[in-house]
Amino acid sequence: MRLARDDRGYATVAAAGVIVGVVSVLVMLVYLGAAVIARHRAQSAADLAALAAAIDHVSGDADACATAREVIDDQRSGAVLRRCRTDGTDVVVEAVAPIILGLFGSRDASAAARAGPAE
Repeated sequence: MRLARDDRGYATVAAAGVIVGVVSVLVMLVYLGAAVIARHRAQSAADLAALAAAIDHVSGDADACATAREVIDDQRSGAVLRRCRTDGTDVVVEAVAPIILGLFGSRDASAAARAGPAE
């Protein structure tokens, strides 16, 4: 009966539980930060590629989607071109950047941008 009422060692168990909780929250915040950064990289790549492609599309100098692919490849952001299409005088570009989640695998962050002349 004496052992059932003995609470020595409880602080160690409680502290271990709190440490596990804090570390879990920190790991999730790091992964969330990685996802946000990847999304921003994808959006920046899509915006820049759409603008460059729209300039070439309107001027008729080159293939707009080839320009978009070249711009994204030159950025070193890790983003890749998923889709590119022209819509009238506008160019619509979709870019994807990988999110590395360690033990949870890898996902993609995608972003789209549309650019064309002002009316």
